[in-house]
Amino acid sequence: MIALAGGTFRMGSDDHYPEEGPAHQVVVDPFLLDATPVTNAQYSEFVRATGHVTLAETAPDPADYPGMPPEMAQPGSLVFEPVPGPVDLNNPHSWWRFAFGADWRHPRGPGSSIEGMDAHPVVHIAYGDAEAYAAWAGKRLPTEAEWEFAARGGLDGAAFAWGDELDLAGVPQANYWQGQFPGHNELRDGHMFTSPVHAFPANGYGLADMIGNVWEWTSDWFSSRHDVPQKSCCIPRNPRGATEAESRDPCMPDIAIGRRVLKGGSHLCAPNYCQRYRPAARYAQPIDTSTSHVGFRCAR
Repeated sequence: MIALAGGTFRMGSDDHYPEEGPAHQVVVDPFLLDATPVTNAQYSEFVRATGHVTLAETAPDPADYPGMPPEMAQPGSLVFEPVPGPVDLNNPHSWWRFAFGADWRHPRGPGSSIEGMDAHPVVHIAYGDAEAYAAWAGKRLPTEAEWEFAARGGLDGAAFAWGDELDLAGVPQANYWQGQFPGHNELRDGHMFTSPVHAFPANGYGLADMIGNVWEWTSDWFSSRHDVPQKSCCIPRNPRGATEAESRDPCMPDIAIGRRVLKGGSHLCAPNYCQRYRPAARYAQPIDTSTSHVGFRCAR
């Protein structure tokens, strides 16, 4: 883990997606953060020691999901599938499929494995799976404010974790999608899916993969905007997100599932879609959902 001194920084952005605003000053106390996302090797050790079974390996209870077709009550997870040509970017079902048998050991679905991928970040991890690992390791999940402070690496207000340009001298600084998502990946970063941790330069605090590769869970419930004090003299200290009830998806009132904040973007973020390979970016992820591009790291 890397010790971070904490301090005051500008959290959020007024220049990108609405949920990132308003940009505001925040104070975080000193804390420690894992230098990398939790890897397959580390998660394997946890499972061997505890026998933990992830959510993706557990059949869902139809009672929790009104209207769910009975045939969907099988273990599985969401897997990204590249498409052969242009599609409607407003329809994520074009490139996501729920794959029965997809889990952290089988990231692309049945028949795939993590052999030779010990140093890759573990994926198909739901919030409870990340929380269980953190507790076993004597750690916890970072807050959104802690995560963003760490990701900035001391570059307060910069668009990216390494400055204000996406690439440096034409060289990708993180594992993200180059080209037209989801049909054509130029692979200038050398990776179609996840990459080994430390495959790209660490930020100013020595933290690897804070941007791209996999989204990372934080412990905050999602809110549609940052809650900023009305008095300009008041700088929030160690702020937290919304309540669980406030975080629920208003478009799905029949399913009372809270959503936590994901940070950092992933290998699927692209200039033409989901430009969330930035410290300020944030995404609402239901706590019961795992995918092939979501992982985590721990704090203390």
